[in-house]
Amino acid sequence: MRNMFKLMSDYLLKEDLVLVTVIASSGSTPRGTGARMLIGKEGRLTGTIGGGAVEFKSEQIATEILKKKRSSGHNFALTKDDVENLGMICGGAVEVFFHYIPAKDQNTLSLLNEAERRFDLGQDIWLISDIKEESKLAIWSKTDGSFGFDIPEIVIDKLSRQPTRVKETNMDMYAEQIGFSGKVYIFGCGHVGQALVPILSYVGFRCIAADDRPEFADKKLFPDAEDVVLVDFNNILEKITIGPEDYVCIMTRGHSHDTIVQAQVLKTPACYIGVIGSKYKIAGVQAELRKQGFNEKDFERITTPIGLDIKSETPEEIAISICAQMIELRATRSKS
Repeated sequence: MRNMFKLMSDYLLKEDLVLVTVIASSGSTPRGTGARMLIGKEGRLTGTIGGGAVEFKSEQIATEILKKKRSSGHNFALTKDDVENLGMICGGAVEVFFHYIPAKDQNTLSLLNEAERRFDLGQDIWLISDIKEESKLAIWSKTDGSFGFDIPEIVIDKLSRQPTRVKETNMDMYAEQIGFSGKVYIFGCGHVGQALVPILSYVGFRCIAADDRPEFADKKLFPDAEDVVLVDFNNILEKITIGPEDYVCIMTRGHSHDTIVQAQVLKTPACYIGVIGSKYKIAGVQAELRKQGFNEKDFERITTPIGLDIKSETPEEIAISICAQMIELRATRSKS
């Protein structure tokens, strides 16, 4: 969403835009609630709501919105006869909202600038669309509150990591989290770490790569990382603070280093601790950790082998499996 906002800022200086959002879906649909795309005078600029005939039809509607200069919604309610025509497989329903934004709209430009500031600060950010009253936009974060318009408490109380719609007699608002405060700490800057950072960064994770070898803790190897830190594996918390929103991936050059790092990470409130390695290696590491006083409850916090089981072998395949697992966790965690 951050990249889409940056593109909106650029295009909004010269032309009208339509932000297309799936605000409700059921059944078999190409993409679910929260899918977005940005439409300008030349058509789709970025994003997707799933492709196929539904997206094609939505692009046509967005073009009409640009002419009418007025936001509106549209329901794709699919009967058996509609399924093939609209590109669905098993039927379903999609409600799409088309948010018209006039060129050089100062309220939207100010909101986009404020959102970028909050992205930079690493805040949990929600985008709220008022789809009843002139289709206004606002953002909210716990640290800095509302910007754009005053968001009702009933909406704030229902904010979660899942898209939320609050519909009352005199109110209809759609809210979605677009910024996440958590960072991913990757201990071990070898081949898997180098493959993992760009994939995670592309889907919105903020990555910190760490190693105890200067030649590996090199920003040149991790241009997509927020930071690269040279650490002492025996005292990682000297330079790194891990909070409850943070993820940890442990993939050092050997199980002895993995054990040392795990022992320290288990004393933090990290929401995810993933460790690379074989079942043989896992057994050896856990045996050593038991000697240090850790128990089965502690081991339940550790995901090992790290990543989804997709029979991955290469560093790039392993990175994809890890990224998929973390996307799943990010999507299912409840609001803290």
